[in-house]
Amino acid sequence: MSDYQHEVEELERKSATAARLFDVRRIIGGLFVVYGVIVTIAGITASDADLKKAQDININLWTGLGMLALGLFFLAWMKLRPTEAPAPEETGATAGGTSGTTSGTTD
Repeated sequence: MSDYQHEVEELERKSATAARLFDVRRIIGGLFVVYGVIVTIAGITASDADLKKAQDININLWTGLGMLALGLFFLAWMKLRPTEAPAPEETGATAGGTSGTTSGTTD
C-alpha cells in the first residue's frame, strides 16, 4: 500500500508541475516580451524617413514599450498568483457515473 501511495503522490507532483509549465500566462507574456524587444529595437533605430511617414511619432518605439509592459504584466501575474494543482478526484459511490436518478420514462 505504501508503494501505491508513493506512486500516486509522485504523479500528483508531476501533474502540478505540468500545470504550471503550460500556464497560458507564461506563453502570452513570453511572446509579448520577445516581440516587444524586437519592435522597441526597431523604434530606436528608426530613420527620419520612417518618422516622417508616421507624422513624427515613433510608433514602433511606443508600441514596443507597450508590448513589453503587457508581457511583463503577464509574467508578474503568473509569479504573484501561481496556478494551483488540480484537486484529486473523489472516489466513492459516484465513481461508476450513476447518480441514482430515473431516466424520466413513465409507465
